[in-house]
Amino acid sequence: MVPKFRAWNGYRKIMADYVSAIQNGDTQGTPSSVNVIVNGKNETWDIENDHVELLQFTGLKDANGTEIYEGDLVRLADDLENPYKVIFDEAKFEFFGGRFCYDFSEAFMDYEVIGNVHENPELVEAQHDTRTD
Repeated sequence: MVPKFRAWNGYRKIMADYVSAIQNGDTQGTPSSVNVIVNGKNETWDIENDHVELLQFTGLKDANGTEIYEGDLVRLADDLENPYKVIFDEAKFEFFGGRFCYDFSEAFMDYEVIGNVHENPELVEAQHDTRTD
């Protein structure tokens, strides 16, 4: 599977739901800019100057068919009060919220995307990230 991304422009505070290309900079493997589509228009964002964060698609969809990306906030069917952030850690995607972390491979879970950490910070303001790395 070819990796799929969306991008957050921290300078302009907007999300591009489609990244069409990632250009490498002088250091091989280090992206310098991304081509994105925003509101039907092609744009090029500079990774450093636009404070761009690339968010990878997990390959999964929620109960409503919404694609799940890194940085999304999901609600689990058995825990409707706490949002869980989708993270990539130790070569796998996980749901992380408070003191609990679940692997996507736990097939018993039913989940729904309710937003993302960039456009919906109010959903996680009250929740304290107690994870220690």
